[in-house]
Amino acid sequence: MIVRNMSKSHEGKSILSGISFQADPGEFIALVGASGSGKTTLLRCLTLKDSWDQGEFVYEGKDLLKANLWEKFRVKSRWAFLEENPNINPNKTAVRNVLGARWQHMPIWRKITRRSSMDEHFLASDFLEKVGLLDKGDAKVEKLSGGEKQRVALAKALVQEAKMICADDPVKGLDPQSVERIMQDFRKIAEKEKIIVICAMQQLELAERFATRIWGLKDGKIMLDIPARRLTLREKNMIF
Repeated sequence: MIVRNMSKSHEGKSILSGISFQADPGEFIALVGASGSGKTTLLRCLTLKDSWDQGEFVYEGKDLLKANLWEKFRVKSRWAFLEENPNINPNKTAVRNVLGARWQHMPIWRKITRRSSMDEHFLASDFLEKVGLLDKGDAKVEKLSGGEKQRVALAKALVQEAKMICADDPVKGLDPQSVERIMQDFRKIAEKEKIIVICAMQQLELAERFATRIWGLKDGKIMLDIPARRLTLREKNMIF
């Protein structure tokens, strides 16, 4: 995935300016920056939820900004955007939520009858196991903790065969144990499944510990793009 000179404004105010990078499968990229730096907008632009003012977005050899609606839909269906509050049904079990993400892969007759096969139930359970929630498969989501809900959302993204996952501050407000588990999940899944994971956060120490690459965003510009490690004081000052 290659982005060249992405720009985005709203009501005459620049939000993103001159964003350029290349991201490859297997990378876990931490997008760090203060509140208002443009992190959420960048993720929404990357998942084509928000339009761009200008730029190039090359994916699988094509500029998606020049692609037709069908090509954009096909690519977007293989990307996942995890919001701070997970988009999951609290009245359904964890397994049922994950099964819902398999909808586009089900045969037409199953979509008509709204029935899933036993194989698909096993598949949903497999993906819950990948995020450490196999024992919670039959529990209603409303009964789960905040961290467990985020992991159900992650399992949903994986079961739909996502090639890129963008997560917007997914550990905000969670207890330290849940934060640790979710960050480990992102790192492991990026490496094992060979997908691009981009996670927006304000906690620099999490980026230093778990990510493979750090983007520092300030005033809508990437000020820092380095392999993940402890940042120097000068580098921190470039971001915050």
